[in-house]
Amino acid sequence: MTGQELTSLESNLGYQFKNIALLREALQHSSYVNEQRDPALQDNERLEFLGDAVLDLVITHILMEHFPKTREGDLSRMRAIIVNESQLSSVAHRLNLGQHLLLGRGEALSNGQRKKSILADALEAVIAAVYMDGGLQAAFQVIEGQFSQIISQVEAKLAAEDFKSRLQELVQVRFKTIPDYEIIAESGPDHDKTFEVRLTIGTFLETHGTGKSKKAAEQAAAGVALQKLREEVK
Repeated sequence: MTGQELTSLESNLGYQFKNIALLREALQHSSYVNEQRDPALQDNERLEFLGDAVLDLVITHILMEHFPKTREGDLSRMRAIIVNESQLSSVAHRLNLGQHLLLGRGEALSNGQRKKSILADALEAVIAAVYMDGGLQAAFQVIEGQFSQIISQVEAKLAAEDFKSRLQELVQVRFKTIPDYEIIAESGPDHDKTFEVRLTIGTFLETHGTGKSKKAAEQAAAGVALQKLREEVK
């Protein structure tokens, strides 16, 4: 694989290698290396090991900066969602990493270039290659660029989830009970329903919420309840 053939991958990464051999190594799956007669060839498993650590460090750093008031447990949960195999393989797919992988005949015939596990591992190896070639700042910039959309999606998802969890924590402390959610109405065709939920907290509070799913309606009702409880404290 020539340096010219890897130019498109470098362009997608937003990083140009000084030592292109590092990128080649990151793309060499063990099945490929095992079939070669070159003892100097190295598969990408050591780079994958390093890349896993670099990715965890950088994503943790980004989350700490973006969410200065978020608790450690929530940060851990966010990081786990961001760096799971499915997310890593989706980033690899977006980079067209599969078309650059060097695979053994068996893996190539079984569409190894599309396997989530192989793509995720290769992405971590490429991240390590960037780190080895350009240092932590270079790796940071590549990771931040490739994962920014995923981080935003996770932030939006957890922000919604937090309405219910934060309300439950508050209600348990203040009222020694938990909120009760009840679907009271459904409207619209099966493919486009709208749900209405009634939320009650004992006899202390009742709120309503609507949404395109039962969960979304519950979140809406929980958001209203949180706001009312906070206004009472003021």
